[in-house]
Amino acid sequence: MQRIRLRYTKRGRLRFTSHRDFQRAFERALRRAEVPMAYSAGFTPHPKVSYANAAPTGTGSEAEYLEIALTAARDPEKLRALLDESLPTGLDIVDAVEARTSGLADRLTASVWELRLDGVEAADAERAVQAFNSAESVEVQRMTKNGVRTFDARPAVVRLEARTETQSETADRPTDRPCAILRLVVRHVTPAVRPDDVLSGLRAVADLAPPVPAAVTRLAQGLFDEETGAVTDPLAPDREAAGAPSADPTAAAKASA
Repeated sequence: MQRIRLRYTKRGRLRFTSHRDFQRAFERALRRAEVPMAYSAGFTPHPKVSYANAAPTGTGSEAEYLEIALTAARDPEKLRALLDESLPTGLDIVDAVEARTSGLADRLTASVWELRLDGVEAADAERAVQAFNSAESVEVQRMTKNGVRTFDARPAVVRLEARTETQSETADRPTDRPCAILRLVVRHVTPAVRPDDVLSGLRAVADLAPPVPAAVTRLAQGLFDEETGAVTDPLAPDREAAGAPSADPTAAAKASA
């Protein structure tokens, strides 16, 4: 049995697909591409697909990961191309490697996010970011199935900065209007701190309230390097184990710049 790890994206309008929607679309793509999937045992066998830390519904992403188990060996790049052709535009399979190491989920310890705040002046965003970064704690509230939960969002935020450019290459929702752009690096902790929690924190500490919902895109996720502050490519160990050359710089490298 062979295991293949894939990186996929959620772009454009497809960012509004839920994780369950993507699961259904991906399983149809597996059938169309005639992938020799391994199945679970029991009365209702399911294809062996392991998803890792999916982005919330409504957010774009350049770095979602999953792993599939096969009953026959396939070339990862050819398999990637077949699956990409079988998925709708916006749900794109952009990378594939044979799993030669364990613990993919354990290497997803942080995410890099971009938040586009239409209608917010860059100077206002900069002041709010400074207030957030200088705060010792930033309490936010989130509605859960058990009621309202209050927690401190500050410790999970490794880096938060405001950018001055009016456009972004990775923007999920480009606009002609100038807008504030925030770059955010967040550790994956419990409870999980999401981009909307950071926006709630900015509202709490600096009264920053965008007039329209923020366009949020995950640029990268992977292992957080304590020395460099970068979020590294989680598929790199599998390439190294296979003796493959390093991949071209991805969103992870750009996001950590």
